[in-house]
Amino acid sequence: MQKDTLTFTILGSGTSTGIPVIGCRCPVCQSRDPHNQRTRCSALISYNGRNILFDTSTDLRQQALREGLDHVDAVFYTHAHADHLHGIDDLRGFNMKSKIPIPLYGSHQTLDKVKTSFAYIFDHNAPEGYTPNLCLFPISETVELFGLDIRPIPLRHGSMESYGYRCGPVAYLTDCNAIPQESLDLLANLELLVLDGLRFTPHKTHFNILQAVEMAQKIGAKQTLLTHLSHEVDHRIHDQQLPGGIHLAHDGQRVSFPFPPRSNT
Repeated sequence: MQKDTLTFTILGSGTSTGIPVIGCRCPVCQSRDPHNQRTRCSALISYNGRNILFDTSTDLRQQALREGLDHVDAVFYTHAHADHLHGIDDLRGFNMKSKIPIPLYGSHQTLDKVKTSFAYIFDHNAPEGYTPNLCLFPISETVELFGLDIRPIPLRHGSMESYGYRCGPVAYLTDCNAIPQESLDLLANLELLVLDGLRFTPHKTHFNILQAVEMAQKIGAKQTLLTHLSHEVDHRIHDQQLPGGIHLAHDGQRVSFPFPPRSNT
């Protein structure tokens, strides 16, 4: 990682089941194409020697080993659904190396759920045992972290609010089926948009592929990657059917930009 480069990595591009789905014999789940082998949805920003995670997916350990990730400086949570949260215990491996707490950022609602769901981590009266060393920082506004502004982008995920995040030229908007106008106003002049595009059939809490394409064209980023993909989506077949500038994400995919980023937010 070059010090003058910001690199965005798709750690996981799959929906909550992961792909292949347990017990499924569909063509995508039996595919040998590595682009169709998807761990649970998460991402990583690396810059200036720092690593910032977006969510701790159920597959965090596997993703970290695959990418050679040896330290984490912060985590930003989009929401508290299991596939985006339940790898939290794997953060203790990074604590073992760094010997310092890892800050966790997210909405008040999300971090309240994190604290409740994983009380053994945050309850100082719990029985002794090795647990992750983590600190909670609820946010609703831009956070400046290690020289990068990270702005929460409120989204609708069915009946609940989730957060996307904008980091300079990149916006990461997973798990949503609507983007309020005030959030759209924060997404001008993007180099890269990573956007929820679950499947082709409709869903109550996620954009389907058609809706995601329409939203991507409305936002107008130079490049869009669709993530949180289900086994309805065959990378080899469907990626080439998307409009220009829009592609399906895949695990391990990297996109790099100059750092520090140009001021365009």
